[in-house]
Order: sequence, then C-alpha cells, then structure tokens
Amino acid sequence: MFPQLKQNVWNWRVVLVAAPTVAGAVVILRLAGLFQAPGWAMLDRFYRWRPPESLDPRIAIVTINESDLKQVGKWPISDQTLAELLLKIRANRPRAIGLDLYRDLPVEPGSEKLAQVYKSTPNLIGVKKVVANRLEATVPAPPILSQKGQVAANDIVVDADGKIRRGLLFLSSHSGENIPSFAFKLAQIYLASEAITPQSAENNYLKLGQAVFMPFEPNDGSYIRADAGGYQILLNYRYPEGSFRRISLTDVLENRMPKDWVRDRIVLIGTTGVSLSDFFYTPFSSNFTNELKLTPGIEIQANITSQILSAAIDGRRLLRTWSESWEYGWIFFWSCVGAILGWKLPNLKLAIACLIVASGSLVAGCYVAFLSGWWIPVIPPLVSLAGSEIAIIAYLGYTERQERQVMMTLFGRYVSPPIAEAIWRDRDILIKQGRLKGQKLMATVLFTDLKDFSALTKKLNSEELMDWLNEYMEAMSEIVLANGGVVDKFIGDAVMAVFGVPIRRDNKDAIADDAKAAVRCALEMAAALESLNKRWQAQGRPTTRMRVGIATGVVVAGSLGGVHRMEYTAIGDCVNLASRLESFDKSINGSICRILINKRTYQYLDGLFAAQLIGSFPIRGRQGLTRIYQVLPAQS
Repeated sequence: MFPQLKQNVWNWRVVLVAAPTVAGAVVILRLAGLFQAPGWAMLDRFYRWRPPESLDPRIAIVTINESDLKQVGKWPISDQTLAELLLKIRANRPRAIGLDLYRDLPVEPGSEKLAQVYKSTPNLIGVKKVVANRLEATVPAPPILSQKGQVAANDIVVDADGKIRRGLLFLSSHSGENIPSFAFKLAQIYLASEAITPQSAENNYLKLGQAVFMPFEPNDGSYIRADAGGYQILLNYRYPEGSFRRISLTDVLENRMPKDWVRDRIVLIGTTGVSLSDFFYTPFSSNFTNELKLTPGIEIQANITSQILSAAIDGRRLLRTWSESWEYGWIFFWSCVGAILGWKLPNLKLAIACLIVASGSLVAGCYVAFLSGWWIPVIPPLVSLAGSEIAIIAYLGYTERQERQVMMTLFGRYVSPPIAEAIWRDRDILIKQGRLKGQKLMATVLFTDLKDFSALTKKLNSEELMDWLNEYMEAMSEIVLANGGVVDKFIGDAVMAVFGVPIRRDNKDAIADDAKAAVRCALEMAAALESLNKRWQAQGRPTTRMRVGIATGVVVAGSLGGVHRMEYTAIGDCVNLASRLESFDKSINGSICRILINKRTYQYLDGLFAAQLIGSFPIRGRQGLTRIYQVLPAQS
C-alpha cells in the first residue's frame, strides 16, 4: 500500500505543489487588499442581476424635490411649512415618522408651532450626525426631540469607492454613548406594535423577531481591514433607486395624498432635489451603458429600514459571509481544480475551454449563493483557479521544452521524423530525470566499415579526407534514417545503426520488420556507394568498398554519459556480434558491399532477400558456434 501511495504522490507531485502555492499567494494578495475593489464590483453585479423583489408596503417616502423648493420659495423650508407637513402626515396615523432633515436651528416663521408638533408627536424621530469627517462636521438634533429621546443617527458608511454597501444599527459617540441609527429607531417603533422587541442572541448578537443580525467584521466578504465600528450590517438591497412609494411635499400640503396612504406605515421625510446634494452611489449605480445613477439618502435609509423589518417579520435573508478559514478553503479548492485541469487535459485549447467553463461555474455558484443570502467572494478563487492552471500549463510547457531538448540532443541528428514523433509521444515512458531509461529491447544492429580505409587516408590530405568521408557518412546516414533506423554513432569510418529502438517492439512481426529494414538498408548503402564511387572516379578521387555486419538479438538501450556529455546508445552481445560479423574473414568476397548476418536475422527475412549460409564459426567473445549467412547483392 505504501509504495502505491508513494507512486501516486509522485505522479501528482506538481499538482500537490502548485495548488497550495498558488492558493497561498492568492490569500496573501487577498490580505494585501488587491481583490477588495474587484470583489465589490462583482457584488454590485450580483445586485443588478438579481430579479426585483416586491415592494415593501410598510414604508412610504415624502420627498422634497426641486418643484417643491420652487413652490415654497426657500431652503431650508420654514418651520411653519414643516409643522404643517408633519400635522397632515400625523393625521393619517402612521406608525412612525422619520424626519431626515437637520433642524437644530429655528427657521422662521413657525418655530413655536413646530415645537408644539415635536412635543405632541411621540412617534416622530429626528436625526443628528454623530461622526464627523473631513467633509462634514457633527450636527446636533432638534433640542426638543433630543430631550424626549426621539433622536437617532443618520450617519452613512461609505466604502472607499464611494458606494454604500453597509448600514448601521448602532454607533458610538465620542463619549461612548450607544446611539441607534435612524433606520433602526424607526423599525424598532414599527416592530413594537408587532410585539417584537430586541433580544440578545448567541455571542451577544442582536435578535429581532425571526432574524439574528450578525455584526460586520473588518474582513467580511471582499473587505480588508475595514472600519467595523459601531454595529454594522451588510446591506441586502431590495430595490434600485426610485422603488419606494413616494409623494411630494407639495402634494401632501395641498391635500392630494390618497386616503390611508400612510396609515400604519413608516413615513420618511427627506430631500431628493438635485440642488441639495443628498445623493450617494450604491451597487445599482454602476452601468456600462448609462450614466452612473445616484440614490437619495432618504432612499438608502428606507432600504435599511425595510431590510430590518423584512428580516424580523418576514424572515427575509440577511446577507452573510463565510469565516476566513472557510474562504481560504474555498480558494484552495479552486486552486486544486485549476491545477488538476492543467495537469490532466491533453491540449491547450481544451484546457482553456475547461477553464472558461469552470470559471462560469464558479461565478454561477456564487450568484446562486447570493440569491440565498450568502456573499461568497468570486475574485480570489477565480484568480486561484486561473493561476494554478496557468502555472501547471507553464510548467508542462517548460518541462516539454526540456524533454524535447533532451530528445533532440540524443536523437535530433540520428532518427527519422516518424521515429522522432514516436519517441516524443512516448516520452513519459522513456525519460526519467533527464535521461532515457535503460531498457532491454529486441533490436537489429548494423555495423559498416570501409575496406582498406587506412591506405586510403594516405592518398588524401586532411581537408580532402574529411570532405570525402563526410560525403560518405551523410549518404549512409540518410539511408539509415529512410529505413527507420537510428544512427547510434560514427567510429572513424565505421557507422553503427540500430533498428527497433527506442520504442519497444511488442510482437514478432515488428521485430521481423526491423530485421528486414536493416538488410534493405545495407543493400541501399551498397547501391549508394556504387553511385558515390562513379562520382568520385569522375572527380579523380579515390573509390572504396565496404563491409556490413547485421545481428538481431537483445540489446540494452538508454542514455550513457555524464552531465556534460551524454548520448543514446545500445550495448550488449548483439552489438558485439554485429561488429564481429562486419570484420569476420575479410577474404569473403561481396563485390562492392559484403553483408553478413546472424541466424536470427536470416530467420526474420522470410526469404525476402537472397541469402546463403556460409557456415558455423566460433566468434570471439561468444561461446559455441555462430551460424553466419551472407546476403547476396540485389542484382543476383
């Protein structure tokens, strides 16, 4: 069992290294904040993809728009106008009234009348700004409402890209006082009529009705080291801008509000006029085809209020996130998927196609989770998926180049294209640690040598000799390659070629084909030498004859040498026998090319070539007698 496990680990070693390495790198980039903005963008896209939900009938908005400003003729509107507005809304018996206007100072006329409305309207909630920033200072609440405890904070949490994705339930002042948010205060009044009051859940989380509100943490979702002060929640927007019931200030003042339009509802009063600049970007603002849309602050407050009510009463899902450990596991999982795709798929096009499919599946899965109330980050696992697959493909490309270099170094000059292709196809079997593994093979070995070469060297100077010899070697090499052999080596004027390596022959017919190819090669060498001799004679250069020894048997073939010099070769008794046959009894005539073969080669020829038995002779280095045959020239 252990050896099998060890082998499996070795076979998958690249995946086992690449997957955790890429996942770890992605986690580091995630913690560095590189995926925060893309993660927000993907969340925004999920919001825009989601089908619109039904409107929340519990909320209505009274807007103060540009037309209203022209009608009343001033801003801020007077206390008289505001008092009349509140009285007309109160008369229709809403559950709560939220005044999202800063009214810490009187705006005459009508201050006394507004003060009386403040005192006599227990379900009216005013606002103040608690947290100052570089653009805005703190703003106190109306004094009377503050004394009556009918005040909440309307502070908004803005992300670094200017969008609102988080809402506040509570926040803390500099004095340490916990102040409820505007939306929470209104929702609390409404829920009290439904006999729903705040409770403490596990981990001291806030519980309202059916919902437990888990506080936002600094690294939730795609956030990294965000300010999680106060009691924040992720907003699960229900509507894009303009989706709540609206009526204008002028319509209310002129008694054009439908009957029961605000009864038993939460009524929010706020500005929507462009000149008043109370607008924010939300996930629905992004659009590649239109201008960015801004959402009035009062609508954002309505969304937060609706989210609290819907969760507490209807059980609508709040937006939740995974813990960091689950997220890291998610990243690692997709890194493994990418690494396996890169490792197992046979070609680049298929790998890219599967990467696209896997990426689509990841996005689709995260979107389905979003519809179920889970914000699962998309970008880090997507980068992990692509990164690990690309890393594996790059590694395989590198190793393939290295292996090809090994192959070309060992075989590039000495094998035919079909053999080279076969070697490359079976490289996983043949190559181990940069070498071609030694293996026992049934092969046919061919040795050639020139007759009286030593005497010939005295007739030519060194340059002429090398040119003459290279012309001969080139012609003989081409014939070996043309017949499917491998040029093993050149030894002076001798050529050693092997047929049947490095791809193992698994049947008798294939072995016979190698033997026939070797003999055919020798006969073609004879014909080529005859042509060379005619040319050399015409040029006034020496002519020559050759001897060939061919033996079929078992060889051991593989890489031989060291780091700085390595070659592929075959060794064994069969190699020695072929060499001995080439040099055997030089008195035996063979015309321009004498060809001697052993018994096994002869048996594999099946009478394809003319051959005759010379006899059985002792061969140096071998026990017993060796039967020797001579292949007759082709014209015979």
